Amino acid sequence: MMSTVEVVEAESGLPRLVAALERGEASGFVITRNGQPVARLLPAHAPSSAQRIGVAKGAFEVPNQAEGGDRELAHLFGVDLD
Repeated sequence: MMSTVEVVEAESGLPRLVAALERGEASGFVITRNGQPVARLLPAHAPSSAQRIGVAKGAFEVPNQAEGGDRELAHLFGVDLD
């Protein structure tokens, strides 16, 4: 969730806000004027943790059948062991 910052605070604290984005401590800031959103301050690049899809690709193989496994687990996956 993005933090909300009044425009006066954003003006005086811009280096602090940018540093928080660089360190990944904030996903972004909504800048408001009199409590109404007027702008967003976002990082130029997505954090590296957001790019983890497929990180284990090729690291293991999922078997086609649950052989000799737990019947309850097989049932949860819709596999009939009988």
